[in-house]
Amino acid sequence: MTMAPKPPGPTRSVTGTRKAVAVGFLFPALLLLGALVVYPIGYSVYRSFFDKSGDAFAGLDNYVELFTDDTILTAVQNNAIWVVLAPTVATALGLIFAVLTERVRWGTAFKLIVFMPMAISMLAAGIIFRLVYEQDPDRGVANAVWVGVHDTFAESSVFPKARPLPVHPLEAAGGGAYVTKNPVRAGEIARLPLVGVAPAQMPQDARPAHEPPAEEGRITGAAWLDFTKGGGGKPNVVDPQERGLKGLRIEAVREDGTVVASTTAAADGTFSLPAAADGTRLRLPASNFREQYNGVEWLGPSLVTPAIIGSYVWMWAGFAMVLIAAGLASVPRELLEAARVDGANEWQVFRRITVPLLAPVLAVVLVTLVINVLKVFDLVFIIAPGSAQDDANVLALQLYRSSFGTDADLGVGSAIAVLLLLLVLPVMAFNIRRMRREARR
Repeated sequence: MTMAPKPPGPTRSVTGTRKAVAVGFLFPALLLLGALVVYPIGYSVYRSFFDKSGDAFAGLDNYVELFTDDTILTAVQNNAIWVVLAPTVATALGLIFAVLTERVRWGTAFKLIVFMPMAISMLAAGIIFRLVYEQDPDRGVANAVWVGVHDTFAESSVFPKARPLPVHPLEAAGGGAYVTKNPVRAGEIARLPLVGVAPAQMPQDARPAHEPPAEEGRITGAAWLDFTKGGGGKPNVVDPQERGLKGLRIEAVREDGTVVASTTAAADGTFSLPAAADGTRLRLPASNFREQYNGVEWLGPSLVTPAIIGSYVWMWAGFAMVLIAAGLASVPRELLEAARVDGANEWQVFRRITVPLLAPVLAVVLVTLVINVLKVFDLVFIIAPGSAQDDANVLALQLYRSSFGTDADLGVGSAIAVLLLLLVLPVMAFNIRRMRREARR
């Protein structure tokens, strides 16, 4: 007996089933992506066309303000400096470190040390470099080193802020120097009292001052700090507790400004000049009193942006080094050895072979750092003091300042957010094209 065939029923497509499963798995991620990325972007674009309150349509007014407001223009200019300098310097240092560490035995330890700043948050790095750039050389490492180098090659002042009192036999000579009111004579004692020297600034080996005896044919005298602790003492008189101004430079000057003799005060403040100084006036040059060199104002208006970029490079040079070192490990050693056999020196091998072969890796590092730099906020906000924050301003910081606080303008803040998005999109498009080109190879 022959069975009748079953009528054909509906069949489920394998491709359709797979698509349904894929959509089912992707739907939660797409929902989250839409809630956290697509909706905020769309709302920011929408909000950027409204005024501060969000009630009235403002058109392109917020975007016009981006390029007319001086504060925002400074942020745009600083962002351009960041994009040019920070990724380039960090990538160049990473390349140098990666190449050099291949040639030393302790290269792994060096890479570890250079990469360690990546483990530090931006907040902690900002606090560290805020202290590094402190103006006071006793606290700021950068100025301590700078002042140390400066004082090695330039003579520092002996007694900054020292000055005579009106009752003293000295008067101002212009330019920060002082001269005796009357000419000095051979065989007489010249007295050069000063005040205004803090006890901590006195030389440690300064001894109690005293007046030397008069010498025939010479000018002798004393230079001392005319101040007695706890009060007391008489002006223009060397009192027992007063100390000599060791190292004070003294010059004998004629009326035409010619210096005929010079000397420095001893530990007890005494000094002696030859007979040629007879009839001259004694001058204390300004080099005795100029302010001590306090280094560079790293966080001032002119250097604050490069200083903060330096802290960024300190953090991200290790990241660049690790990626470039990984790419360098895949470079065929046969090519390098062949170039050396053909007579190329190390610089030619590096420039003509190593760098071109590392071009894809260098592009990845540069693009990553450019995107990261466009949204830099933490370092600028923490390192730049309030007085220089306008000079160090960047778009991400201005976005925060415009969007929060008592005087917030969400219209301008949203426009800045859209501008940042537009700046990132070309970089992202370049990166996607590059990755697709690499995948087709």
